[in-house]
Amino acid sequence: MEGRWVKDSILLGHGSGGILTHRLVREVFARNFGEVLKYGDKALLEISGELAYTTDSFVVNPLFFKGGDIGRLSVSGTVNDVITCGARPVAISASFILEEGLSMEVLYKIVESMREASEESSVRIITGDTKVVERGKCDGIYITTTGIGVKIAELNVSGRFLKPGDVIILTGDIGRHGAAVMAARLGIESEVESDCRPLIDLLEPISKVGEGVHAIRDPTRGGVATTLNEFAEESSVTIYIKEEEIPISEEVRGISELLGLDPLYLACEGRMVIVASEDSSDELLCELKKTDSARKAKVVGEVVKGEPRVILENEGGGRRIIQMLSGEQLPRIC
Repeated sequence: MEGRWVKDSILLGHGSGGILTHRLVREVFARNFGEVLKYGDKALLEISGELAYTTDSFVVNPLFFKGGDIGRLSVSGTVNDVITCGARPVAISASFILEEGLSMEVLYKIVESMREASEESSVRIITGDTKVVERGKCDGIYITTTGIGVKIAELNVSGRFLKPGDVIILTGDIGRHGAAVMAARLGIESEVESDCRPLIDLLEPISKVGEGVHAIRDPTRGGVATTLNEFAEESSVTIYIKEEEIPISEEVRGISELLGLDPLYLACEGRMVIVASEDSSDELLCELKKTDSARKAKVVGEVVKGEPRVILENEGGGRRIIQMLSGEQLPRIC
């Protein structure tokens, strides 16, 4: 960050719409999102094609954790949600709720992190809005985003399109984000880092396989277990997964055992669950493994006829039903 701020922390006046607001926009947001000065809290887009649209809010606590922060998380989560529509992300709007007293240095780091993530994705942050609330009415900063993308013609994906015989693919090891946030929140010394990242490089391999890909979803809140249950419900099928095939790092296992958590329910912010036809799975895996985001992609299960449920088979051949997350295992992880 260059120079010094007129104020070292956020004041209520920064949300007044007056001089402080305009300085905040120029010195923090416009330095990183240059386009916000064109139209302010609105924008014009020239887009051709079928649009995908998503919206999300981010209230993670703490604001910074190993592997990311609320800024990187907000852009990554929005980009990834657009991708799950089978669309290429184009633009993002971002709305900020700031707490009086928030350090200007902290705000700048978060906004800078958003810029870096958007550049990784070749996505423009084109407009936004800022409000300030009294001290104690917000934990520093909350961010709400809207993402817009253009549907990729070769893709037609939905949780309703699973068919018996399809395979379940994970693009990497699971639970990193949830474990990293909880470690940071509780002050636990751990090497685990969040997997938080925009998965823009997955678009090429997924698009190449095209109609062979039936569903894509990022297993955020509720983790892989909840995502698979959603798929099973939406398509009225049974999903089998093999415990020994589920990739879980030793660091995540350690945090999970310490806190009494099941890694299957821990949030991921840089992984996808992909459902593809068996005929397409080898080609898809080959293409996925060429990307930085899915070098360790693997098949972990299959779709069969049956009532909507998810069944986990352990190494000994025993089976148990994996339910959708009930209650809140990890509050405020995104």
